[in-house]
Amino acid sequence: MNVSELLHKSKGERHFSFEVLPPLKGNGTEALFNTIDKLKDFGPQYINITTHHSEFVYQEMDNGLLKRLSIRRRPGTVAIAAALQNRYRIPVIPHVICSGVSAEDIEYELLDLQFLGISNLLLLRGDKAKEDRSFVPAKGGHTHTTDLIRQVVRFNEGFFNDGTPIKHPGRHFDFGVACYPEKHEEAPNLEQDMLHLKEKQELGAQYAVTQLFYDNEKFFRFVDQARAMGITLPIIPGIKPLAKLSQLTMVPKTFHCDIPQELAAEALKCKTDEDAKALGVEWTVAQVKDLQSRGVNNVHFYTVSAVDSVKEAVKKLF
Repeated sequence: MNVSELLHKSKGERHFSFEVLPPLKGNGTEALFNTIDKLKDFGPQYINITTHHSEFVYQEMDNGLLKRLSIRRRPGTVAIAAALQNRYRIPVIPHVICSGVSAEDIEYELLDLQFLGISNLLLLRGDKAKEDRSFVPAKGGHTHTTDLIRQVVRFNEGFFNDGTPIKHPGRHFDFGVACYPEKHEEAPNLEQDMLHLKEKQELGAQYAVTQLFYDNEKFFRFVDQARAMGITLPIIPGIKPLAKLSQLTMVPKTFHCDIPQELAAEALKCKTDEDAKALGVEWTVAQVKDLQSRGVNNVHFYTVSAVDSVKEAVKKLF
């Protein structure tokens, strides 16, 4: 069952989903499983699994010069998706990204997922590399999410990226995309950003999940504007509780979203991370209750560095 079907089937009911990171290279799955164990009994509809491109590091050689190496710190999105699906019997949605991979790499990823019976995806461009001023695609890779969507649609139609027919096409993929109530950092304005979302819908995207936000009014304005532009796909709000004092400045910088003054003023009164965590849970519960009271019954939680806060909020909400 794809996400659109899950949303339709549960229409009027209150549900949540959440996102996890694959473990760092060399680490086991214990921490990841612990995260899911804390949330699984509350009945999540599905679990999103992020993926990350390779990044460059510099290693000093014997002659004192620096050698640039490409390393991948978080391998295993496909394997983790399979492990979670097998262990928990909860639908999984791996992220498939443009960043750091070629179209051929993506093709093999699609084949692996198909072999595993995983047919729901979230398609994203991915972040630019830290050392680049702007996004640079890998050799033979895609520049935009729309290019990635076209590849997946072509694969669903029974063709590899080079146009070769697939002899035995498997089950086709259903997919969602990201959207940004406060606009993508690289978009010149919100309207242009939303035109890109409309194009993704026209190409076949079935739903969109928002970047995290803390001001519901911005979310509702975004949805109203989207509907006025002819964007009809479900828009699922993405929520992340504040969990540390440092996040008051880090979150706006990293995720390009504003902290409402009411929340900021209360956060500045916090003396410890525990104070900030309690405030974050309180704000999240109020935020989700407000969404629910206005007809938004499905929310998506970002759990990184906030799994205990998400658990506390979910306990109160679901």
